[in-house]
This record gives sequence, C-alpha cells and structure tokens, in this order.
Amino acid sequence: MFIALVAAAVASLGTPLITSVATSFHVSLGSAQWTLTVALLSGAVATPVLGRLGAGPHRRATILATLAVVVAGSALTVLPLPFAWMLAGRAAQGVGLGLTALMMGVARDHLPEERSAAVIALISVVSIIGAGVGYPLAALLAELGGVGAAYGLGLVVTAAALLTAWRSMPEAPEGRSAHVDVAGAVVLAAALLPVLFLAGERNLWSRHLAVAAGLAVVAVVLLCVWAVIELRSTTPLVDVRAVRHPAAAGANLAMFVGGIGMYLLLTLITRYAQTPHGAGYGFGLTTFVAGLVLIPFSVLGFVAGKLTPRVRTRIADPLLLAGSAVVVGGGFALFAAARSDLAELFAAMGVLGFGVGGFSAAMPGVILAVTPKSETSSAMSFNYVVRSVGYSLGSAIGGLILAAGTGPGHLFPDDSAYTTAALVGIGAMAITTLTSLALARRRSSETNP
Repeated sequence: MFIALVAAAVASLGTPLITSVATSFHVSLGSAQWTLTVALLSGAVATPVLGRLGAGPHRRATILATLAVVVAGSALTVLPLPFAWMLAGRAAQGVGLGLTALMMGVARDHLPEERSAAVIALISVVSIIGAGVGYPLAALLAELGGVGAAYGLGLVVTAAALLTAWRSMPEAPEGRSAHVDVAGAVVLAAALLPVLFLAGERNLWSRHLAVAAGLAVVAVVLLCVWAVIELRSTTPLVDVRAVRHPAAAGANLAMFVGGIGMYLLLTLITRYAQTPHGAGYGFGLTTFVAGLVLIPFSVLGFVAGKLTPRVRTRIADPLLLAGSAVVVGGGFALFAAARSDLAELFAAMGVLGFGVGGFSAAMPGVILAVTPKSETSSAMSFNYVVRSVGYSLGSAIGGLILAAGTGPGHLFPDDSAYTTAALVGIGAMAITTLTSLALARRRSSETNP
C-alpha cells in the first residue's frame, strides 16, 4: 500500500507545479503541462508491460528495477538541469504508476484469500487518494522552497519505497512464465500518445478542429490495430479475450466512463476554488490552500476503502459500483446547486472522495472474480490504463466546457459553465450506474439460474 501511495503521489506532482515549472524554466504553460502529460503517457504504456512482467517469475526484480527507474527520474527532477531533463525525469516517475497492479498481484499470491481482498481494495483506493496527499504537500513546498523542494520530496519518498520493496517483496510463485509483446507495447504507446496529447492540448479543439479530429481518428485506428495484434499474439501484452468477458468488459466500461466523471468533478472544484473574486464567483485561493480542499477527498476516500470490504460480505461488487457512482453523481448535484460558500466545496469534495473510494475498492473484485491468479497483474493493469485515459479525458472535457463558456475578451468562464459541466458529469455517472447495474443483474442470473 505504501508503494502504491508513493507511486500515485509522485506521478501527480506535476499538477500543482505547472505554473512554478513554467516560471523556473522560462517555458510556456503549454510546455510545462507536459510535465504532467508525459508522466501519464509513460505510466499508461508501462502499466500493461509491467503487468505482464509481474505475471512471470521475475516479479520481485521487476518491482525493484521499476522503483530504481522512478528514483533516478526523481533525481533528474531535482538536479539543476535543462527542461528536457525535467521531462525525462517526469517520464521515469510516471513509470511507477504501473506498480499498483503488481502490488495487487503480490497481495493475491501471498496473503490468505479473506485478507487479500481487503488489501487489494485498499491498494486500489490509495492509488487514487495519493493525488490528494501529494497535491497540498507539493504546493506548500513549492511556495516555501521552489520547484526543487517539491520534487525533492518525491526523491525522498521514492527512495524510501525502493528500500521498503527491497526488504519486504517476496519472490513470485514458481512455475510461471511471462513474455512481453514488444510490438503490442509500441503500438499501444503510439495510440495513447494522441489521446493524451488531445487531452492536454485543449486549445487544439477550438482552434484546429480538423487536426484534433484527425488525431482522434488516428488514435482509434491504432487502438484497433493493437487489439488485432493482441488477439493474434501467443504471448499478448493484455489477454484481450479475457478482457472481452462480459464482467471484465462491463467493469472496464464503467471504469472508463466513471473515470471521466470523477476527474471532471475534481478538476471543476479545484479550478473553481482558485478563481479570483473579480470573476464574480470563486474564492481566489492559492495553490496550497486549494490543495487543502482535497483533504476531505482523501480522508473520506480512505474511509470508504476501509468500509467496502465489510460491506462486500452483504452486497455484491457490481451493486457497490452502482451505489458509489450514485454517490459521485450526488457530489456533482451538490456542486451544481451550492458552491457559494467554501464549506460547500469541502462537502462536495468529501462526497466525491467517498464515492471514488467505494468505486475503486469494489472495482478489483468485479474483475478478479473472472481472472486467474496468475493474470491478476495483467488484468488490473489494463483496468488502470482505461482509468488513466478516462481521467485524462475527464480533465480535457472539463477544460473544453469551461472554454466554451468563456465570453470574448473574458479571462474566466461564466459561472453557468460550471453548472453545465456538472450536468455533463451527472450524465456520465448515470451511464456508469446503469452499466454497473447491468453487471449486477448478469451476476445474479449466473448465480441463480
């Protein structure tokens, strides 16, 4: 759980530091945005590769080598080097996002079944609330000591994670083999690059719509090519046939759409909190104080993660997904109806955290119910790729809606644009709820023919 928390917190460091990086390195905000995008891209590509390696006999070595890469990347972000080295360091830090699925594999292999389910649920939760932990800490350190101090924190905690893994990670069970599908990894990287580029470069949609649409088509075509490669491969990067199982496919669809909604609300609340009073709304909070708004998200997310394993004994995982999606939808409704007081933003963020925590804790149970133990890391790694893409699109959709609601000559969007975005989020969570209920109905029909 500590390793999953560190990986998530360090990868999210780019979010609160974009402005500080642009100032320190004398680059544009668009260029500084790549400190976040490149980490998401390397994480999305590394996750299925590490998931496949983690399914084999060299899982311990894979974990230690990955953490060594993350530590090296953290050192590059701290050293006084040109901006290109900063990007290289952020890419190396993003690789650590692939460790979450491996930690789930370790828990499932080496803990008793009744305990492993609870631990896997918590690993899933801390991999999300890590952002809520890292954001205010990074913002505070950046205000006190600059970008170097904030990324210095990343170096310290990743080194601690490497030491922890070296002392505690067991070897994988014997009798397993794993081969990495290099062609599949290359095509997947090529497909995800335009997806994350489109998510990061929001102005492209408004200024160069034809180019944006063309890149979207290229991404879809490459994803289709990747699926064909995986189906034909004897050692696929991701077992697409297993992913096509109705339970796994439904869970990944719920994760994708739900991820869009969850990250959309997270983006809306933090941006609203930082909007200056001169816009006619907002609270003009500094980056650090705005980061404190994430504390209810992290705390209630962890609480939901602790409660979920107990509730699972009475309620099926798909129903927990549906209930959690409804809670997130409630967070959207609260934000849409009441955001004139800072306490209301804290309340909306807390509701979001509780819903995201429950959703994240229930998700592994849906997928692993139809997944062999040996494929735990691979199956969950695909789910995390889906989640990363959903989060990126949620952030992009939020930016596009707010951009569309910004009048000519205005620096900030109209207050009504936030309401529109919240309604879109409610729609996304409604789809997620219906998908989860369909999963629950199918499981019920299978267990009670």
